[in-house]
Amino acid sequence: MAPPFRFGLMYDCRRTPDSALSMTDVYAATVEQAALADGLGFDHVWFTEHHFLADGYLPAFQPLAGAIAAVTERIRISTDIALLPLYHPIRLAEELAVLDHLSNGRIELGIGMGYVPEEFKAFGVPLKNRVSMTEEGIDILRLAWSDGPFSYTGRRYRLDDVDVHPKPVQAGGPPLWIAAMSEAGAKRAARFGTNLLPQGDRTDVLDPFRAAVAADGRDPDRYRIGIIRSFYVSDDRERDWPILREAERFRMAIYNKFMASTPDEYGWGKGGGIPQGSFMGTAEECASEMVSFATEFGVTDIASSGLPPGIEPDFMNTNIERLATEVLPRVRAELDGA
Repeated sequence: MAPPFRFGLMYDCRRTPDSALSMTDVYAATVEQAALADGLGFDHVWFTEHHFLADGYLPAFQPLAGAIAAVTERIRISTDIALLPLYHPIRLAEELAVLDHLSNGRIELGIGMGYVPEEFKAFGVPLKNRVSMTEEGIDILRLAWSDGPFSYTGRRYRLDDVDVHPKPVQAGGPPLWIAAMSEAGAKRAARFGTNLLPQGDRTDVLDPFRAAVAADGRDPDRYRIGIIRSFYVSDDRERDWPILREAERFRMAIYNKFMASTPDEYGWGKGGGIPQGSFMGTAEECASEMVSFATEFGVTDIASSGLPPGIEPDFMNTNIERLATEVLPRVRAELDGA
């Protein structure tokens, strides 16, 4: 049986050059909006991570996660994604354990191995080592969150008699997700037994994940499948879409540059992948699309952009309120029978 459907917000904390909002304003609006979403019954907030971008793209999710944990009560807090090779896993394990206490057990962690050469160069991390650093990092996180001291010998990390404290509130530590844009990433998530953050073609990510999990004797339906896809409620698309369209174009332009610089081949922009394009429509249309999308791809978690770059917070707060009151009740009734 699939886990219940969850819906939340994604934040990358970017601003356009002509925005009236300063970065201080962006962070404040993000925290305020997360508190609003918590009160409206949203399930989670997710942070993305990149570095050295003039638009302020969120480089450090932990401080923001702590600020949001302090003003919310039930909403879960995660990443899509944290670039694991750019962290020492012991330090990250400690930070997440503290966040888990600050939030009273509401932290999750979405992990990616990264693909932008400039980021690895600046941190002094060889891009060629990212697979082993990611996999060993996952091992170490789990060991750090388990009872008692541990030692570890890998290709990238060697640890002797380490005992991380405090242990997280959640037994075994925050739930883990692995991002996959290829079959190798999908099989990695299956091998480590984590939830999945798929991007790309279904046959490259979703199908190999489910097949690998089933081949190991586990039920694929017990795992969560999460994706970032924005939904905007509007009764006048001609009026509202141009406002959001510019924000979406600004947001996506940087990924085209990233994909041009990476040595990886992900088929970016070729079509045929799991849809991640924004959807705007009436409340009924948004609900119908959300249900159809979740059913077709087995998606259990969707994160919609909370504060797209250059958009006024009040404009987005209205969207959030309409999603909560007009869309999500219909979606949950369809998907969960709630």
